[in-house]
Amino acid sequence: MSGNWSPPAAGQLCYNVNGSCVKMPYSPAPRVLLYTVFGFGVVLAIFGNLLVMISILHFRQLHSPTNFLIASLAGADFLVGATVMPFSMVRSVESCWYFGRSFCTLHTCCDVAFCYSSLFHLCFISIDRYIAVTDPLVYPTKFTVSVSGICIGISWILPLVYSGAVFYTGAYDDGLEELSSAVNCIGGCQTVVNQNWVLIDFLSFFVPTLVMIILYGNIFLVARQQAQKIENIGSKAQSSSESYKARVAKRERKAAKILGITVIAFMISWLPYSIDSLIDAYMGFITPAYIYEICVWCAYYNSAMNPLIYALFYPWFKKAIKVIVSGQVLKNSSATMNLFSEQM
Repeated sequence: MSGNWSPPAAGQLCYNVNGSCVKMPYSPAPRVLLYTVFGFGVVLAIFGNLLVMISILHFRQLHSPTNFLIASLAGADFLVGATVMPFSMVRSVESCWYFGRSFCTLHTCCDVAFCYSSLFHLCFISIDRYIAVTDPLVYPTKFTVSVSGICIGISWILPLVYSGAVFYTGAYDDGLEELSSAVNCIGGCQTVVNQNWVLIDFLSFFVPTLVMIILYGNIFLVARQQAQKIENIGSKAQSSSESYKARVAKRERKAAKILGITVIAFMISWLPYSIDSLIDAYMGFITPAYIYEICVWCAYYNSAMNPLIYALFYPWFKKAIKVIVSGQVLKNSSATMNLFSEQM
């Protein structure tokens, strides 16, 4: 694979002007392959997350605090697919940035903001699931729609303010101005981040991830205990109250399991990039270009993975897709359709 990623010797410029970056084009076969792979990720991220948002926002049965968080998470992933990935795809394959310096800064700002927004959403979802599994009967009064709205607001505002403050003030490359100027020739859009901000970025990724690991670890311990209790009383006559508690606990455990898979997928996708960025900043930016691109696109592809996870594990999402694609969603009565084949 490294053979396909290694471009041939440079012999062209991105622009026929002084100070232009050197263009290192791929041969036709790898070029087509890369556009196909990256383009598939873009299409999946855009249309997959769009289906998730339409499903949750249109069907009243899906209106819940957790699902609103999932819809907002899908919105962040949709924006990664619509505003970040297409331009990164051209840059990665053509090895040139053709969209202007101002848009380069905006692109970088959006990249960081939307990706951190996804991380914050997942962190709040893990808190939501922890409360739902550990105290399922009290959960509806603790995590309401208004609380979900506050979590959504924080998940959008903080990343946008952070990325804007860092990249529009130029604080990210303090002390690396010469290297930044050399990398960002005409036709280039590479962000060189100093050690301080790389460490802050890594901690901003690591701390919420650690919180999610701890919460989901506790979730599955509690879920295991609940399953054992249900199994122990299974052969005994249950009161209606005990039966209801068992059904609620089972439903919340299943939801936590599916969203736990989403969190694991996020960590696997983003860990290589986060570790590489940290090591690279302290080792003098020695990472080969193709290794960096692989790490970046592994992270980007996470925005396309969540709809696939929902499609595999959520029967309601499969049914919602059929209704949307077939055009039945345009009917007035579609919003009140029953998407659940059985009560869990």
